[in-house]
Amino acid sequence: MDLFHSGHTVKICAPMVRYSKLAFRTLVRKYNCDLCYTPMIVAADFVKSIKARDSEFTTNEGDRPLIVQFAANESQVLADAACLVCPFADGIDLNCGCPQRWAVAEGYGACLINKPELVQDMVRQVRNQVENPNFSVSIKIRIHDDLIKTVDLCRKAEAAGVSWVTVHGRCIEERHQPVHYDAIKIIKENMSVPVVANGDVRNLKEAENIHQITGADGIMVARGLLANPALFDGYEETPLKCVQDWVDIALEHGTPFTCFHHHLMYMLERITSKQEKRAFNVLSSMSAILDYLKEQYSI
Repeated sequence: MDLFHSGHTVKICAPMVRYSKLAFRTLVRKYNCDLCYTPMIVAADFVKSIKARDSEFTTNEGDRPLIVQFAANESQVLADAACLVCPFADGIDLNCGCPQRWAVAEGYGACLINKPELVQDMVRQVRNQVENPNFSVSIKIRIHDDLIKTVDLCRKAEAAGVSWVTVHGRCIEERHQPVHYDAIKIIKENMSVPVVANGDVRNLKEAENIHQITGADGIMVARGLLANPALFDGYEETPLKCVQDWVDIALEHGTPFTCFHHHLMYMLERITSKQEKRAFNVLSSMSAILDYLKEQYSI
């Protein structure tokens, strides 16, 4: 991935269940986002079912560079999934960070940080079986209480040919506690491949500060981009132009109503009063939302 050798900090839209789909990726790319991830897709379902592939993975020519994130716990299944998406994406990412109970119970997500040999083998098998040498294989992890274990995991992945590592600077059980940027810095100092920092970035200034603190090669943002898809372009809150762009893109893509509405709730959060939020959040049709936006914001 040439992005990491461009000399600037790579700005990345995180994988977000239900949210980092094609329409939203199209929006953030208009506002200086360099790289986008799909929502996490369960590799076993994706490999087995055409229906799952059609519903979980949609892209188009403008949707590049693109990383498809998979949940997997078997090397061959991940390699098969990677081979399926290879013609339509620039790389795959193995989710080793999702702390949700269902994921951990299935052997996916954050529990993989305690299985470094399995992660190493999954990376190696994708590397060996995908024919395109430029196709990236990355992992997204959380950290251990004992950072020596995290560094060991990352080094094993590096030895297997990982392209980069994204570090969400929290342990599995941590949710809203402060992000351990010092841990990301230590991981970065122990790696030769690029490291991406993730966790609690709310504006471009914070992204730049985190880059300075950690030395990370990229900054990945999730909730900050939901609240303000123009964050990477330096806006402190969602500009109305961005709201207009979302309406146009969502209508063009046939975005389902609930998803369309939820994105607007996030975007308008910081620029609306409590009373306005109450009125907007109960709207129940596309036409009601369009009328509201026209009335309130001349959109």
